[in-house]
Amino acid sequence: MKLLIIEDEKELAVSIMTYLRQEDYSCEVAQTYKEALGKIENWEYDCIILDITLPGGSGLRLLQNLREDKKSDGVIIISAKNSITDRIQGLKLGADDYLVKPFHLSELAARVAAIIRRKKHDGNNTIFFQEIKVDTLAKEVSVHDKMVDLTRREFQLLLYLIENKSKVVPKNALIDHLWNEEMGQGESFDFIYTHIKNLRKKLQQQGCNDYIKSVYGIGYKLTSK
Repeated sequence: MKLLIIEDEKELAVSIMTYLRQEDYSCEVAQTYKEALGKIENWEYDCIILDITLPGGSGLRLLQNLREDKKSDGVIIISAKNSITDRIQGLKLGADDYLVKPFHLSELAARVAAIIRRKKHDGNNTIFFQEIKVDTLAKEVSVHDKMVDLTRREFQLLLYLIENKSKVVPKNALIDHLWNEEMGQGESFDFIYTHIKNLRKKLQQQGCNDYIKSVYGIGYKLTSK
Protein backbone atom coordinates (compact mmCIF):
# COMPACT_ATOMS: atom_id res chain seq x y z
CA MET A 1 0.00 0.00 0.00
CA LYS A 2 1.37 3.38 -1.01
CA LEU A 3 0.93 6.44 1.19
CA LEU A 4 1.81 10.12 0.82
CA ILE A 5 2.54 12.15 3.96
CA ILE A 6 2.12 15.89 3.34
CA GLU A 7 3.52 17.55 6.45
CA ASP A 8 5.94 20.47 6.75
CA GLU A 9 7.06 19.64 10.30
CA LYS A 10 10.03 17.40 9.52
CA GLU A 11 10.20 15.58 12.85
CA LEU A 12 6.52 14.68 12.75
CA ALA A 13 6.71 13.63 9.10
CA VAL A 14 9.64 11.31 9.84
CA SER A 15 7.86 9.86 12.88
CA ILE A 16 4.73 9.13 10.83
CA MET A 17 6.73 7.64 7.97
CA THR A 18 8.81 5.43 10.28
CA TYR A 19 5.76 4.12 12.11
CA LEU A 20 3.74 3.42 8.97
CA ARG A 21 6.64 1.70 7.25
CA GLN A 22 6.74 -0.66 10.23
CA GLU A 23 3.09 -1.36 9.42
CA ASP A 24 4.21 -2.47 5.91
CA TYR A 25 3.19 0.67 4.04
CA SER A 26 5.30 2.24 1.34
CA CYS A 27 5.60 5.95 2.21
CA GLU A 28 6.60 9.18 0.51
CA VAL A 29 6.87 12.59 2.15
CA ALA A 30 6.19 16.08 0.76
CA GLN A 31 6.89 19.14 2.92
CA THR A 32 5.72 22.01 0.71
CA TYR A 33 2.61 22.80 -1.31
CA LYS A 34 4.56 22.70 -4.59
CA GLU A 35 6.21 19.37 -3.83
CA ALA A 36 2.91 17.83 -2.77
CA LEU A 37 1.09 19.15 -5.83
CA GLY A 38 3.66 17.56 -8.12
CA LYS A 39 3.27 14.20 -6.42
CA ILE A 40 -0.54 14.06 -6.40
CA GLU A 41 -0.71 15.19 -10.03
CA ASN A 42 1.67 12.47 -11.21
CA TRP A 43 0.97 9.51 -8.92
CA GLU A 44 -1.87 7.69 -7.21
CA TYR A 45 -1.87 6.80 -3.52
CA ASP A 46 -3.95 4.45 -1.41
CA CYS A 47 -4.13 7.14 1.25
CA ILE A 48 -2.84 10.71 1.66
CA ILE A 49 -2.13 12.14 5.12
CA LEU A 50 -2.61 15.85 4.62
CA ASP A 51 -1.71 18.82 6.81
CA ILE A 52 -3.75 21.96 6.12
CA THR A 53 -1.04 24.58 6.68
CA LEU A 54 1.90 24.22 4.27
CA PRO A 55 4.69 26.47 3.00
CA GLY A 56 3.46 27.92 -0.29
CA GLY A 57 -0.22 27.08 -0.07
CA SER A 58 -3.17 25.41 1.60
CA GLY A 59 -3.66 21.68 2.06
CA LEU A 60 -7.37 22.23 1.45
CA ARG A 61 -6.54 23.56 -2.01
CA LEU A 62 -4.55 20.38 -2.69
CA LEU A 63 -7.59 18.36 -1.64
CA GLN A 64 -9.81 20.40 -3.94
CA ASN A 65 -7.42 19.83 -6.87
CA LEU A 66 -7.39 16.10 -6.13
CA ARG A 67 -11.17 15.79 -6.22
CA GLU A 68 -11.56 18.09 -9.24
CA ASP A 69 -9.24 15.69 -11.10
CA LYS A 70 -11.63 12.85 -10.13
CA LYS A 71 -8.94 11.03 -8.15
CA SER A 72 -10.17 8.63 -5.50
CA ASP A 73 -7.11 8.57 -3.23
CA GLY A 74 -8.13 8.30 0.42
CA VAL A 75 -7.39 11.47 2.42
CA ILE A 76 -6.94 12.02 6.15
CA ILE A 77 -6.53 15.65 7.18
CA ILE A 78 -4.22 16.18 10.15
CA SER A 79 -4.30 19.63 11.70
CA ALA A 80 -3.41 21.49 14.86
CA LYS A 81 -6.65 23.42 14.37
CA ASN A 82 -9.52 21.83 16.25
CA SER A 83 -11.92 24.03 14.29
CA ILE A 84 -15.37 22.79 13.36
CA THR A 85 -15.27 25.13 10.33
CA ASP A 86 -12.05 23.57 8.99
CA ARG A 87 -13.36 20.09 9.75
CA ILE A 88 -16.60 20.69 7.85
CA GLN A 89 -14.81 22.36 4.94
CA GLY A 90 -12.34 19.50 4.65
CA LEU A 91 -15.06 16.85 4.69
CA LYS A 92 -17.14 18.80 2.16
CA LEU A 93 -14.13 18.98 -0.17
CA GLY A 94 -13.85 15.19 -0.05
CA ALA A 95 -11.62 14.25 2.88
CA ASP A 96 -12.35 10.80 4.32
CA ASP A 97 -11.31 11.62 7.88
CA TYR A 98 -9.97 14.42 10.09
CA LEU A 99 -7.51 13.98 12.95
CA VAL A 100 -6.47 16.76 15.34
CA LYS A 101 -2.84 17.08 16.47
CA PRO A 102 -1.40 15.77 18.69
CA PHE A 103 -2.51 12.20 18.01
CA HIS A 104 -1.26 8.69 18.66
CA LEU A 105 0.45 7.11 15.64
CA SER A 106 -1.42 3.88 16.34
CA GLU A 107 -4.72 5.74 15.89
CA LEU A 108 -3.53 7.28 12.64
CA ALA A 109 -2.50 3.83 11.36
CA ALA A 110 -5.90 2.41 12.32
CA ARG A 111 -7.68 5.19 10.43
CA VAL A 112 -5.48 4.68 7.37
CA ALA A 113 -6.28 0.96 7.40
CA ALA A 114 -10.01 1.68 7.77
CA ILE A 115 -10.02 4.03 4.76
CA ILE A 116 -8.13 1.57 2.56
CA ARG A 117 -10.41 -1.27 3.69
CA ARG A 118 -13.51 0.77 2.88
CA LYS A 119 -12.29 2.05 -0.49
CA LYS A 120 -10.60 -1.07 -1.82
CA HIS A 121 -12.17 -4.02 -0.03
CA ASP A 122 -15.79 -2.94 0.50
CA GLY A 123 -15.14 -2.56 4.21
CA ASN A 124 -13.89 -6.13 4.67
CA ASN A 125 -10.68 -7.31 6.32
CA THR A 126 -10.83 -10.55 4.35
CA ILE A 127 -10.79 -10.71 0.55
CA PHE A 128 -10.99 -13.68 -1.78
CA PHE A 129 -9.81 -14.61 -5.25
CA GLN A 130 -10.89 -18.11 -6.27
CA GLU A 131 -9.38 -20.45 -3.64
CA ILE A 132 -7.07 -17.75 -2.29
CA LYS A 133 -8.06 -16.06 0.98
CA VAL A 134 -6.26 -12.92 2.15
CA ASP A 135 -6.62 -11.51 5.66
CA THR A 136 -5.50 -7.89 5.27
CA LEU A 137 -5.53 -7.25 9.01
CA ALA A 138 -3.49 -10.28 10.08
CA LYS A 139 -1.52 -10.15 6.79
CA GLU A 140 -2.07 -13.85 6.23
CA VAL A 141 -2.82 -15.84 3.07
CA SER A 142 -4.37 -19.28 2.82
CA VAL A 143 -5.30 -21.66 0.00
CA HIS A 144 -7.98 -24.27 0.71
CA ASP A 145 -7.63 -23.24 4.39
CA LYS A 146 -3.88 -24.08 4.33
CA MET A 147 -1.59 -21.22 5.32
CA VAL A 148 0.87 -19.90 2.73
CA ASP A 149 4.14 -18.65 4.21
CA LEU A 150 4.79 -15.44 2.29
CA THR A 151 7.37 -12.74 2.86
CA ARG A 152 6.13 -9.21 3.48
CA ARG A 153 6.90 -8.24 -0.11
CA GLU A 154 5.21 -11.34 -1.56
CA PHE A 155 2.10 -10.56 0.49
CA GLN A 156 2.02 -6.99 -0.82
CA LEU A 157 2.55 -8.21 -4.37
CA LEU A 158 -0.32 -10.70 -4.18
CA LEU A 159 -2.65 -8.14 -2.58
CA TYR A 160 -1.86 -5.57 -5.28
CA LEU A 161 -2.51 -8.10 -8.05
CA ILE A 162 -5.84 -9.09 -6.46
CA GLU A 163 -6.86 -5.44 -6.14
CA ASN A 164 -6.13 -5.09 -9.87
CA LYS A 165 -7.46 -8.48 -10.93
CA SER A 166 -8.13 -8.96 -14.65
CA LYS A 167 -6.00 -5.87 -15.40
CA VAL A 168 -2.51 -5.91 -16.85
CA VAL A 169 -0.21 -4.43 -14.21
CA PRO A 170 2.93 -2.99 -15.83
CA LYS A 171 6.28 -3.72 -14.19
CA ASN A 172 6.82 0.02 -13.69
CA ALA A 173 3.55 0.19 -11.73
CA LEU A 174 4.70 -2.67 -9.48
CA ILE A 175 7.96 -0.89 -8.79
CA ASP A 176 6.23 2.42 -8.10
CA HIS A 177 3.58 0.93 -5.83
CA LEU A 178 5.61 -1.65 -3.92
CA TRP A 179 9.25 -0.58 -4.02
CA ASN A 180 9.04 3.16 -4.66
CA GLU A 181 12.17 5.03 -3.51
CA GLU A 182 13.94 1.81 -2.49
CA MET A 183 14.78 1.18 -6.15
CA GLY A 184 18.05 2.41 -7.57
CA GLN A 185 18.32 4.18 -10.89
CA GLY A 186 18.69 1.85 -13.84
CA GLU A 187 18.02 -1.29 -11.82
CA SER A 188 16.65 -4.19 -13.90
CA PHE A 189 13.26 -5.87 -13.61
CA ASP A 190 14.83 -9.26 -12.83
CA PHE A 191 14.00 -9.01 -9.14
CA ILE A 192 10.27 -8.65 -9.97
CA TYR A 193 10.39 -11.91 -11.92
CA THR A 194 12.04 -13.55 -8.90
CA HIS A 195 9.28 -12.35 -6.55
CA ILE A 196 6.56 -13.49 -8.98
CA LYS A 197 8.24 -16.87 -9.38
CA ASN A 198 8.47 -17.39 -5.61
CA LEU A 199 4.88 -16.27 -5.08
CA ARG A 200 3.59 -18.66 -7.75
CA LYS A 201 5.58 -21.54 -6.29
CA LYS A 202 4.34 -21.02 -2.73
CA LEU A 203 0.70 -20.75 -3.83
CA GLN A 204 0.90 -23.83 -6.04
CA GLN A 205 2.54 -25.85 -3.27
CA GLN A 206 -0.70 -25.44 -1.31
CA GLY A 207 -2.83 -26.60 -4.25
CA CYS A 208 -3.57 -23.25 -5.87
CA ASN A 209 -4.02 -22.91 -9.62
CA ASP A 210 -1.62 -20.58 -11.41
CA TYR A 211 -3.61 -17.39 -11.92
CA ILE A 212 -0.64 -15.06 -12.44
CA LYS A 213 -0.13 -14.60 -16.16
CA SER A 214 2.91 -12.95 -17.72
CA VAL A 215 2.14 -10.36 -20.41
CA TYR A 216 5.25 -10.28 -22.57
CA GLY A 217 7.12 -7.00 -22.49
CA ILE A 218 4.57 -5.32 -20.20
CA GLY A 219 3.92 -6.94 -16.83
CA TYR A 220 1.55 -9.36 -15.11
CA LYS A 221 -2.15 -10.09 -14.85
CA LEU A 222 -4.14 -12.01 -12.24
CA THR A 223 -6.99 -13.81 -13.97
CA SER A 224 -9.02 -17.00 -13.64
CA LYS A 225 -9.57 -17.18 -17.41
